[in-house]
This record gives sequence, structure tokens and C-alpha cells, in this order.
Amino acid sequence: MSNEDILKKLEESISEMDADMAVEAAEEAIKAGMDPLVCIDKGLAAGMQIMSDLFDEGEAFVPELVEASECFNAAVAVLTSSMSDEDKKAASAGVAVVYTVEGDIHDIGKNIVRTLFEANSFEVYDLGRDVASDVVLAKAAEVGARFILGSALMTTTMPSQRGLIELLKEEGVRDKYFVMFGGAPVTPEWVEEIGGDAYAETATEAVTIAKATLK
Repeated sequence: MSNEDILKKLEESISEMDADMAVEAAEEAIKAGMDPLVCIDKGLAAGMQIMSDLFDEGEAFVPELVEASECFNAAVAVLTSSMSDEDKKAASAGVAVVYTVEGDIHDIGKNIVRTLFEANSFEVYDLGRDVASDVVLAKAAEVGARFILGSALMTTTMPSQRGLIELLKEEGVRDKYFVMFGGAPVTPEWVEEIGGDAYAETATEAVTIAKATLK
């Protein structure tokens, strides 16, 4: 089996949500001496992009995304099993903290964002829902996060997004983080007004924006 065939098999294992195929393809990639990072990027991530597109088009749903993500992670575990800690760190796209803002108990959208970020090689810390800004900042500092992703699903909780930006400025660490906001009532204009770095309408868009900052 050629390297291209293995990459295709990795891609299809994700789009077909076949964990056994994902692990088998990953083992074949190692046996063939392929670069794990290439396999993750050109094989597994390509399959996850297919799932992301299907989700945005309403042809795939949260359970399918979760299943595809589990296949992705199973293959990544095999591909990185023999890598050094330094190489594993290089394989990570970055560290992100995700949460739903204080006073807001909705978390479906946040959970989808977490799933897609994990499936695109980000190291993700999910703080849950109804999270205060000082808790977010403390965790981001603790884990060395680059990205902070905050969701607000009610107009009454949107001010908490502004509160995070103000706290980052007060602490003199605003420039350390790329802060992205989303949620049903949130708009690009609002994010610009409060000083956020980006607005994402969908989880797929959030991943795309985050990846673009790494180039």
C-alpha cells in the first residue's frame, strides 16, 4: 500500500467513523515510516474536515461528530506513541480554553466547538458552563493557553464577554491570548466593540480562524 493510499485510508476512517480502520491505518503508516504529523494533517484532519462540512450542511449531527472525533483520537494515539514529548508538543496545534460565560447554562454549542478543536489537534480545556472570567484567566495562565473561546447564548449574559476582555487588560495580559466569541445573540459588531479578536458563527469557522492565526 502506497503512502497516498494510507493517507486516503486515514481520511476515510474518520469520514466513515470506523475506529478499527483508523487504528489499522495508523499502524500501517508507522510500519511504512511515514511522518506522523503528515498523517494527522493530510489524512485524519482531512477526514474531520469532511465531517465538519457535513455538520454545517445539516447532513451530520453531534453524535456523528463525537464518534468521528473518537476515531481521530484513537489514530493519533497510535501515530504519536513513539514520538518524544517535544515532537508531541509540535504535533499540537495549540492550547485552547473553552467555556460558556457566567450566568449562562447552555453548553451544546460549546461542546461542539470543543469536539472539533480536539479533532483538529488542539489541546482543549473545557471549563464547562456558567464560568466567571477570573476562573477562565486562571486556567488559561495555568495551562499556557493561546486561545480563549467563550460562548454566550443569551443577550443578558453577553456582557460577561466584555468582562473577560476588561479583566485581561487590567491584568496586563491581553496580548497573550487570542480571544474568540460566539453564540446565538453574538455578532461580529459586538465582538469588535468589546475588543475581542474574532467572532465565529459556527464551530467549523472557529477552527478555521484559530488555524489561520498559526500560519
